[in-house]
Amino acid sequence: MFGRFSKSLFSGRMLIAFMMGFSCGLPLALTGGTLKAWMKDQSVDLTVIGLFALVGTPYSLKFLWAPLLDRFSIPGFGRRRGWLLVTQSFILLGLWLLSSMDPTSMTFQVALLCLGIAFFSASQDTVVDAYRRETLADNELGMGSGLYIAAYRLAFQFVGGALALILADHLAWSDVYKLMACISLVGILTTLFSPEPEVTEPPRTLRAAAIEPFTDFFKRMDLGLFFVLAFILLYKIGDTMASEITIPFYLDIGFTKTEIGLIGKTVGLTGYLVGGLIGGGLVLKWGINRSLWVFGFFQAISTFGFVLLANFKTFSSLMGLDLYALGSVIGFESITGGMGGSAFIAYMMSLTNRKFTATQYALLSSLMSVPRTFAAAPTGWVAKTFGWSFFFTFCTLIAIPGMLLLLKIAPWSAKNEN
Repeated sequence: MFGRFSKSLFSGRMLIAFMMGFSCGLPLALTGGTLKAWMKDQSVDLTVIGLFALVGTPYSLKFLWAPLLDRFSIPGFGRRRGWLLVTQSFILLGLWLLSSMDPTSMTFQVALLCLGIAFFSASQDTVVDAYRRETLADNELGMGSGLYIAAYRLAFQFVGGALALILADHLAWSDVYKLMACISLVGILTTLFSPEPEVTEPPRTLRAAAIEPFTDFFKRMDLGLFFVLAFILLYKIGDTMASEITIPFYLDIGFTKTEIGLIGKTVGLTGYLVGGLIGGGLVLKWGINRSLWVFGFFQAISTFGFVLLANFKTFSSLMGLDLYALGSVIGFESITGGMGGSAFIAYMMSLTNRKFTATQYALLSSLMSVPRTFAAAPTGWVAKTFGWSFFFTFCTLIAIPGMLLLLKIAPWSAKNEN
């Protein structure tokens, strides 16, 4: 196992997967948790902050325009690299414009701009996912997904999260967002130095690009279609809902932005890096199905740690252990999240046909993002109305339906395991 693990880990394809993961994670952080911290800092109502999850709607609808990304190419750069350069350039511009806005007096304008950034970010995700599927062998998907998640979280947790929060204690938020816009150049540079994938010809017509991927997918899924789609929707719903509002939660129970940045975000990043690598290695050893079972169980248990943190924050503060409690809860949740994500993404990629990679994976990942967008929208209201303990307990229990669906779509002893 170690030989296969090390050979996969150090390939050039894996380095590209890592760097592209970083490019995808940064805009999500800056229009998500970090933006919510900025809004909380400016005393924006918690219900409004929760509703800002809706700016992520493009992540749930990207399959609608994915056929365009499969069908057309950007002259001079190729089908995948060309669209990456277009989306990454607009993301950089959007973040720079966001830096000049005030979320208190320009809440609606901020929401519209974040919606635009999310559109180009979701499009970038679609092309990156297609690129990864077209350049990695089937048995490399677990490791590639693990590295992608690790880099995604490096950008999401540390750069767009921890670093931005720490800097916000010393700089104006506008300066922080200008700096983040400059850092997004990493994605553009990665694209310029990456090769165009060698794949089959793109669909000859827009009709073929828009219809054939869906008919092909539905035909191959046959009677199991409902269970597959339901599983993708529900497997990470509890984990996703909980993570969408953790920064306001930490601030609400008394942690400072610097503490969240230094302890919460850095421990979270380390956890995702470790979890992604462990998860990728175990998927290589166990196969996708068994990994989904084991990682899903620990993923659900880790969410309950936030209930403990909400109830024992005062006690741990008296004992001088509050930062240790924060780090332990976030570390465990991050490790299990990284492990679960590597198996989950590998599973979805294994369902796609290389001929229609962008559109088919966009359909699946759009379903995966529904909890982050729509199910997460009322999280602020639920937490404010019923309390943090009730909210995180609910997030723990809602993971059960997704685990039960594994009985149908990923039996433990499947014969087709990698």
